[in-house]
Amino acid sequence: MISKNNNFLLKSITTSKLSINEIKQICSLKNQYWKFGINSHLGWFENNVKKFDLHNLFYIKSKLVGYTLLRKRTYRIKNLKNNNHYLYFDTLIIDKKFRGMKLSYLLMSFNNTIIKLSGFFSFLICSNKSIDFYKKHNWVKLNNKSFSVEDHPFYSNGMTFKKKKTKKKIFYFINK
Repeated sequence: MISKNNNFLLKSITTSKLSINEIKQICSLKNQYWKFGINSHLGWFENNVKKFDLHNLFYIKSKLVGYTLLRKRTYRIKNLKNNNHYLYFDTLIIDKKFRGMKLSYLLMSFNNTIIKLSGFFSFLICSNKSIDFYKKHNWVKLNNKSFSVEDHPFYSNGMTFKKKKTKKKIFYFINK
């Protein structure tokens, strides 16, 4: 999906359709906040991002200024054999030169539209300081006892965009 006006472009693209240049731009943008070095980010990308994951890219005049990664993963409900897919909302970043301009609000609206169009449930992990931001964008904080993340040590908060009935059900999130 692409949303465009004269000043900016928002696009959602799967990993398999990203160019090498776009991947380098993403890693460079991520390195502004998580300073592990471009090569480290490229290695993480290669090892952890799958071909059907979604990348929401926010451009202003052909410069990548915002990015979100929606990773297609699997969850299961305790004691049920069926696995289901969800979008793990991983990474929201705005270029440091463009922060404070409310661009994250525009990117979040786009993210939420992509999540709705996908038809998948969406889940994120965030710090206490980010809860209010996500709540403003229709995300709901989960009771930390109602789910676990099997492949990730979990010490923060889980939130969901599409509210699911979780009464007496335990969700297990798996990175597959």
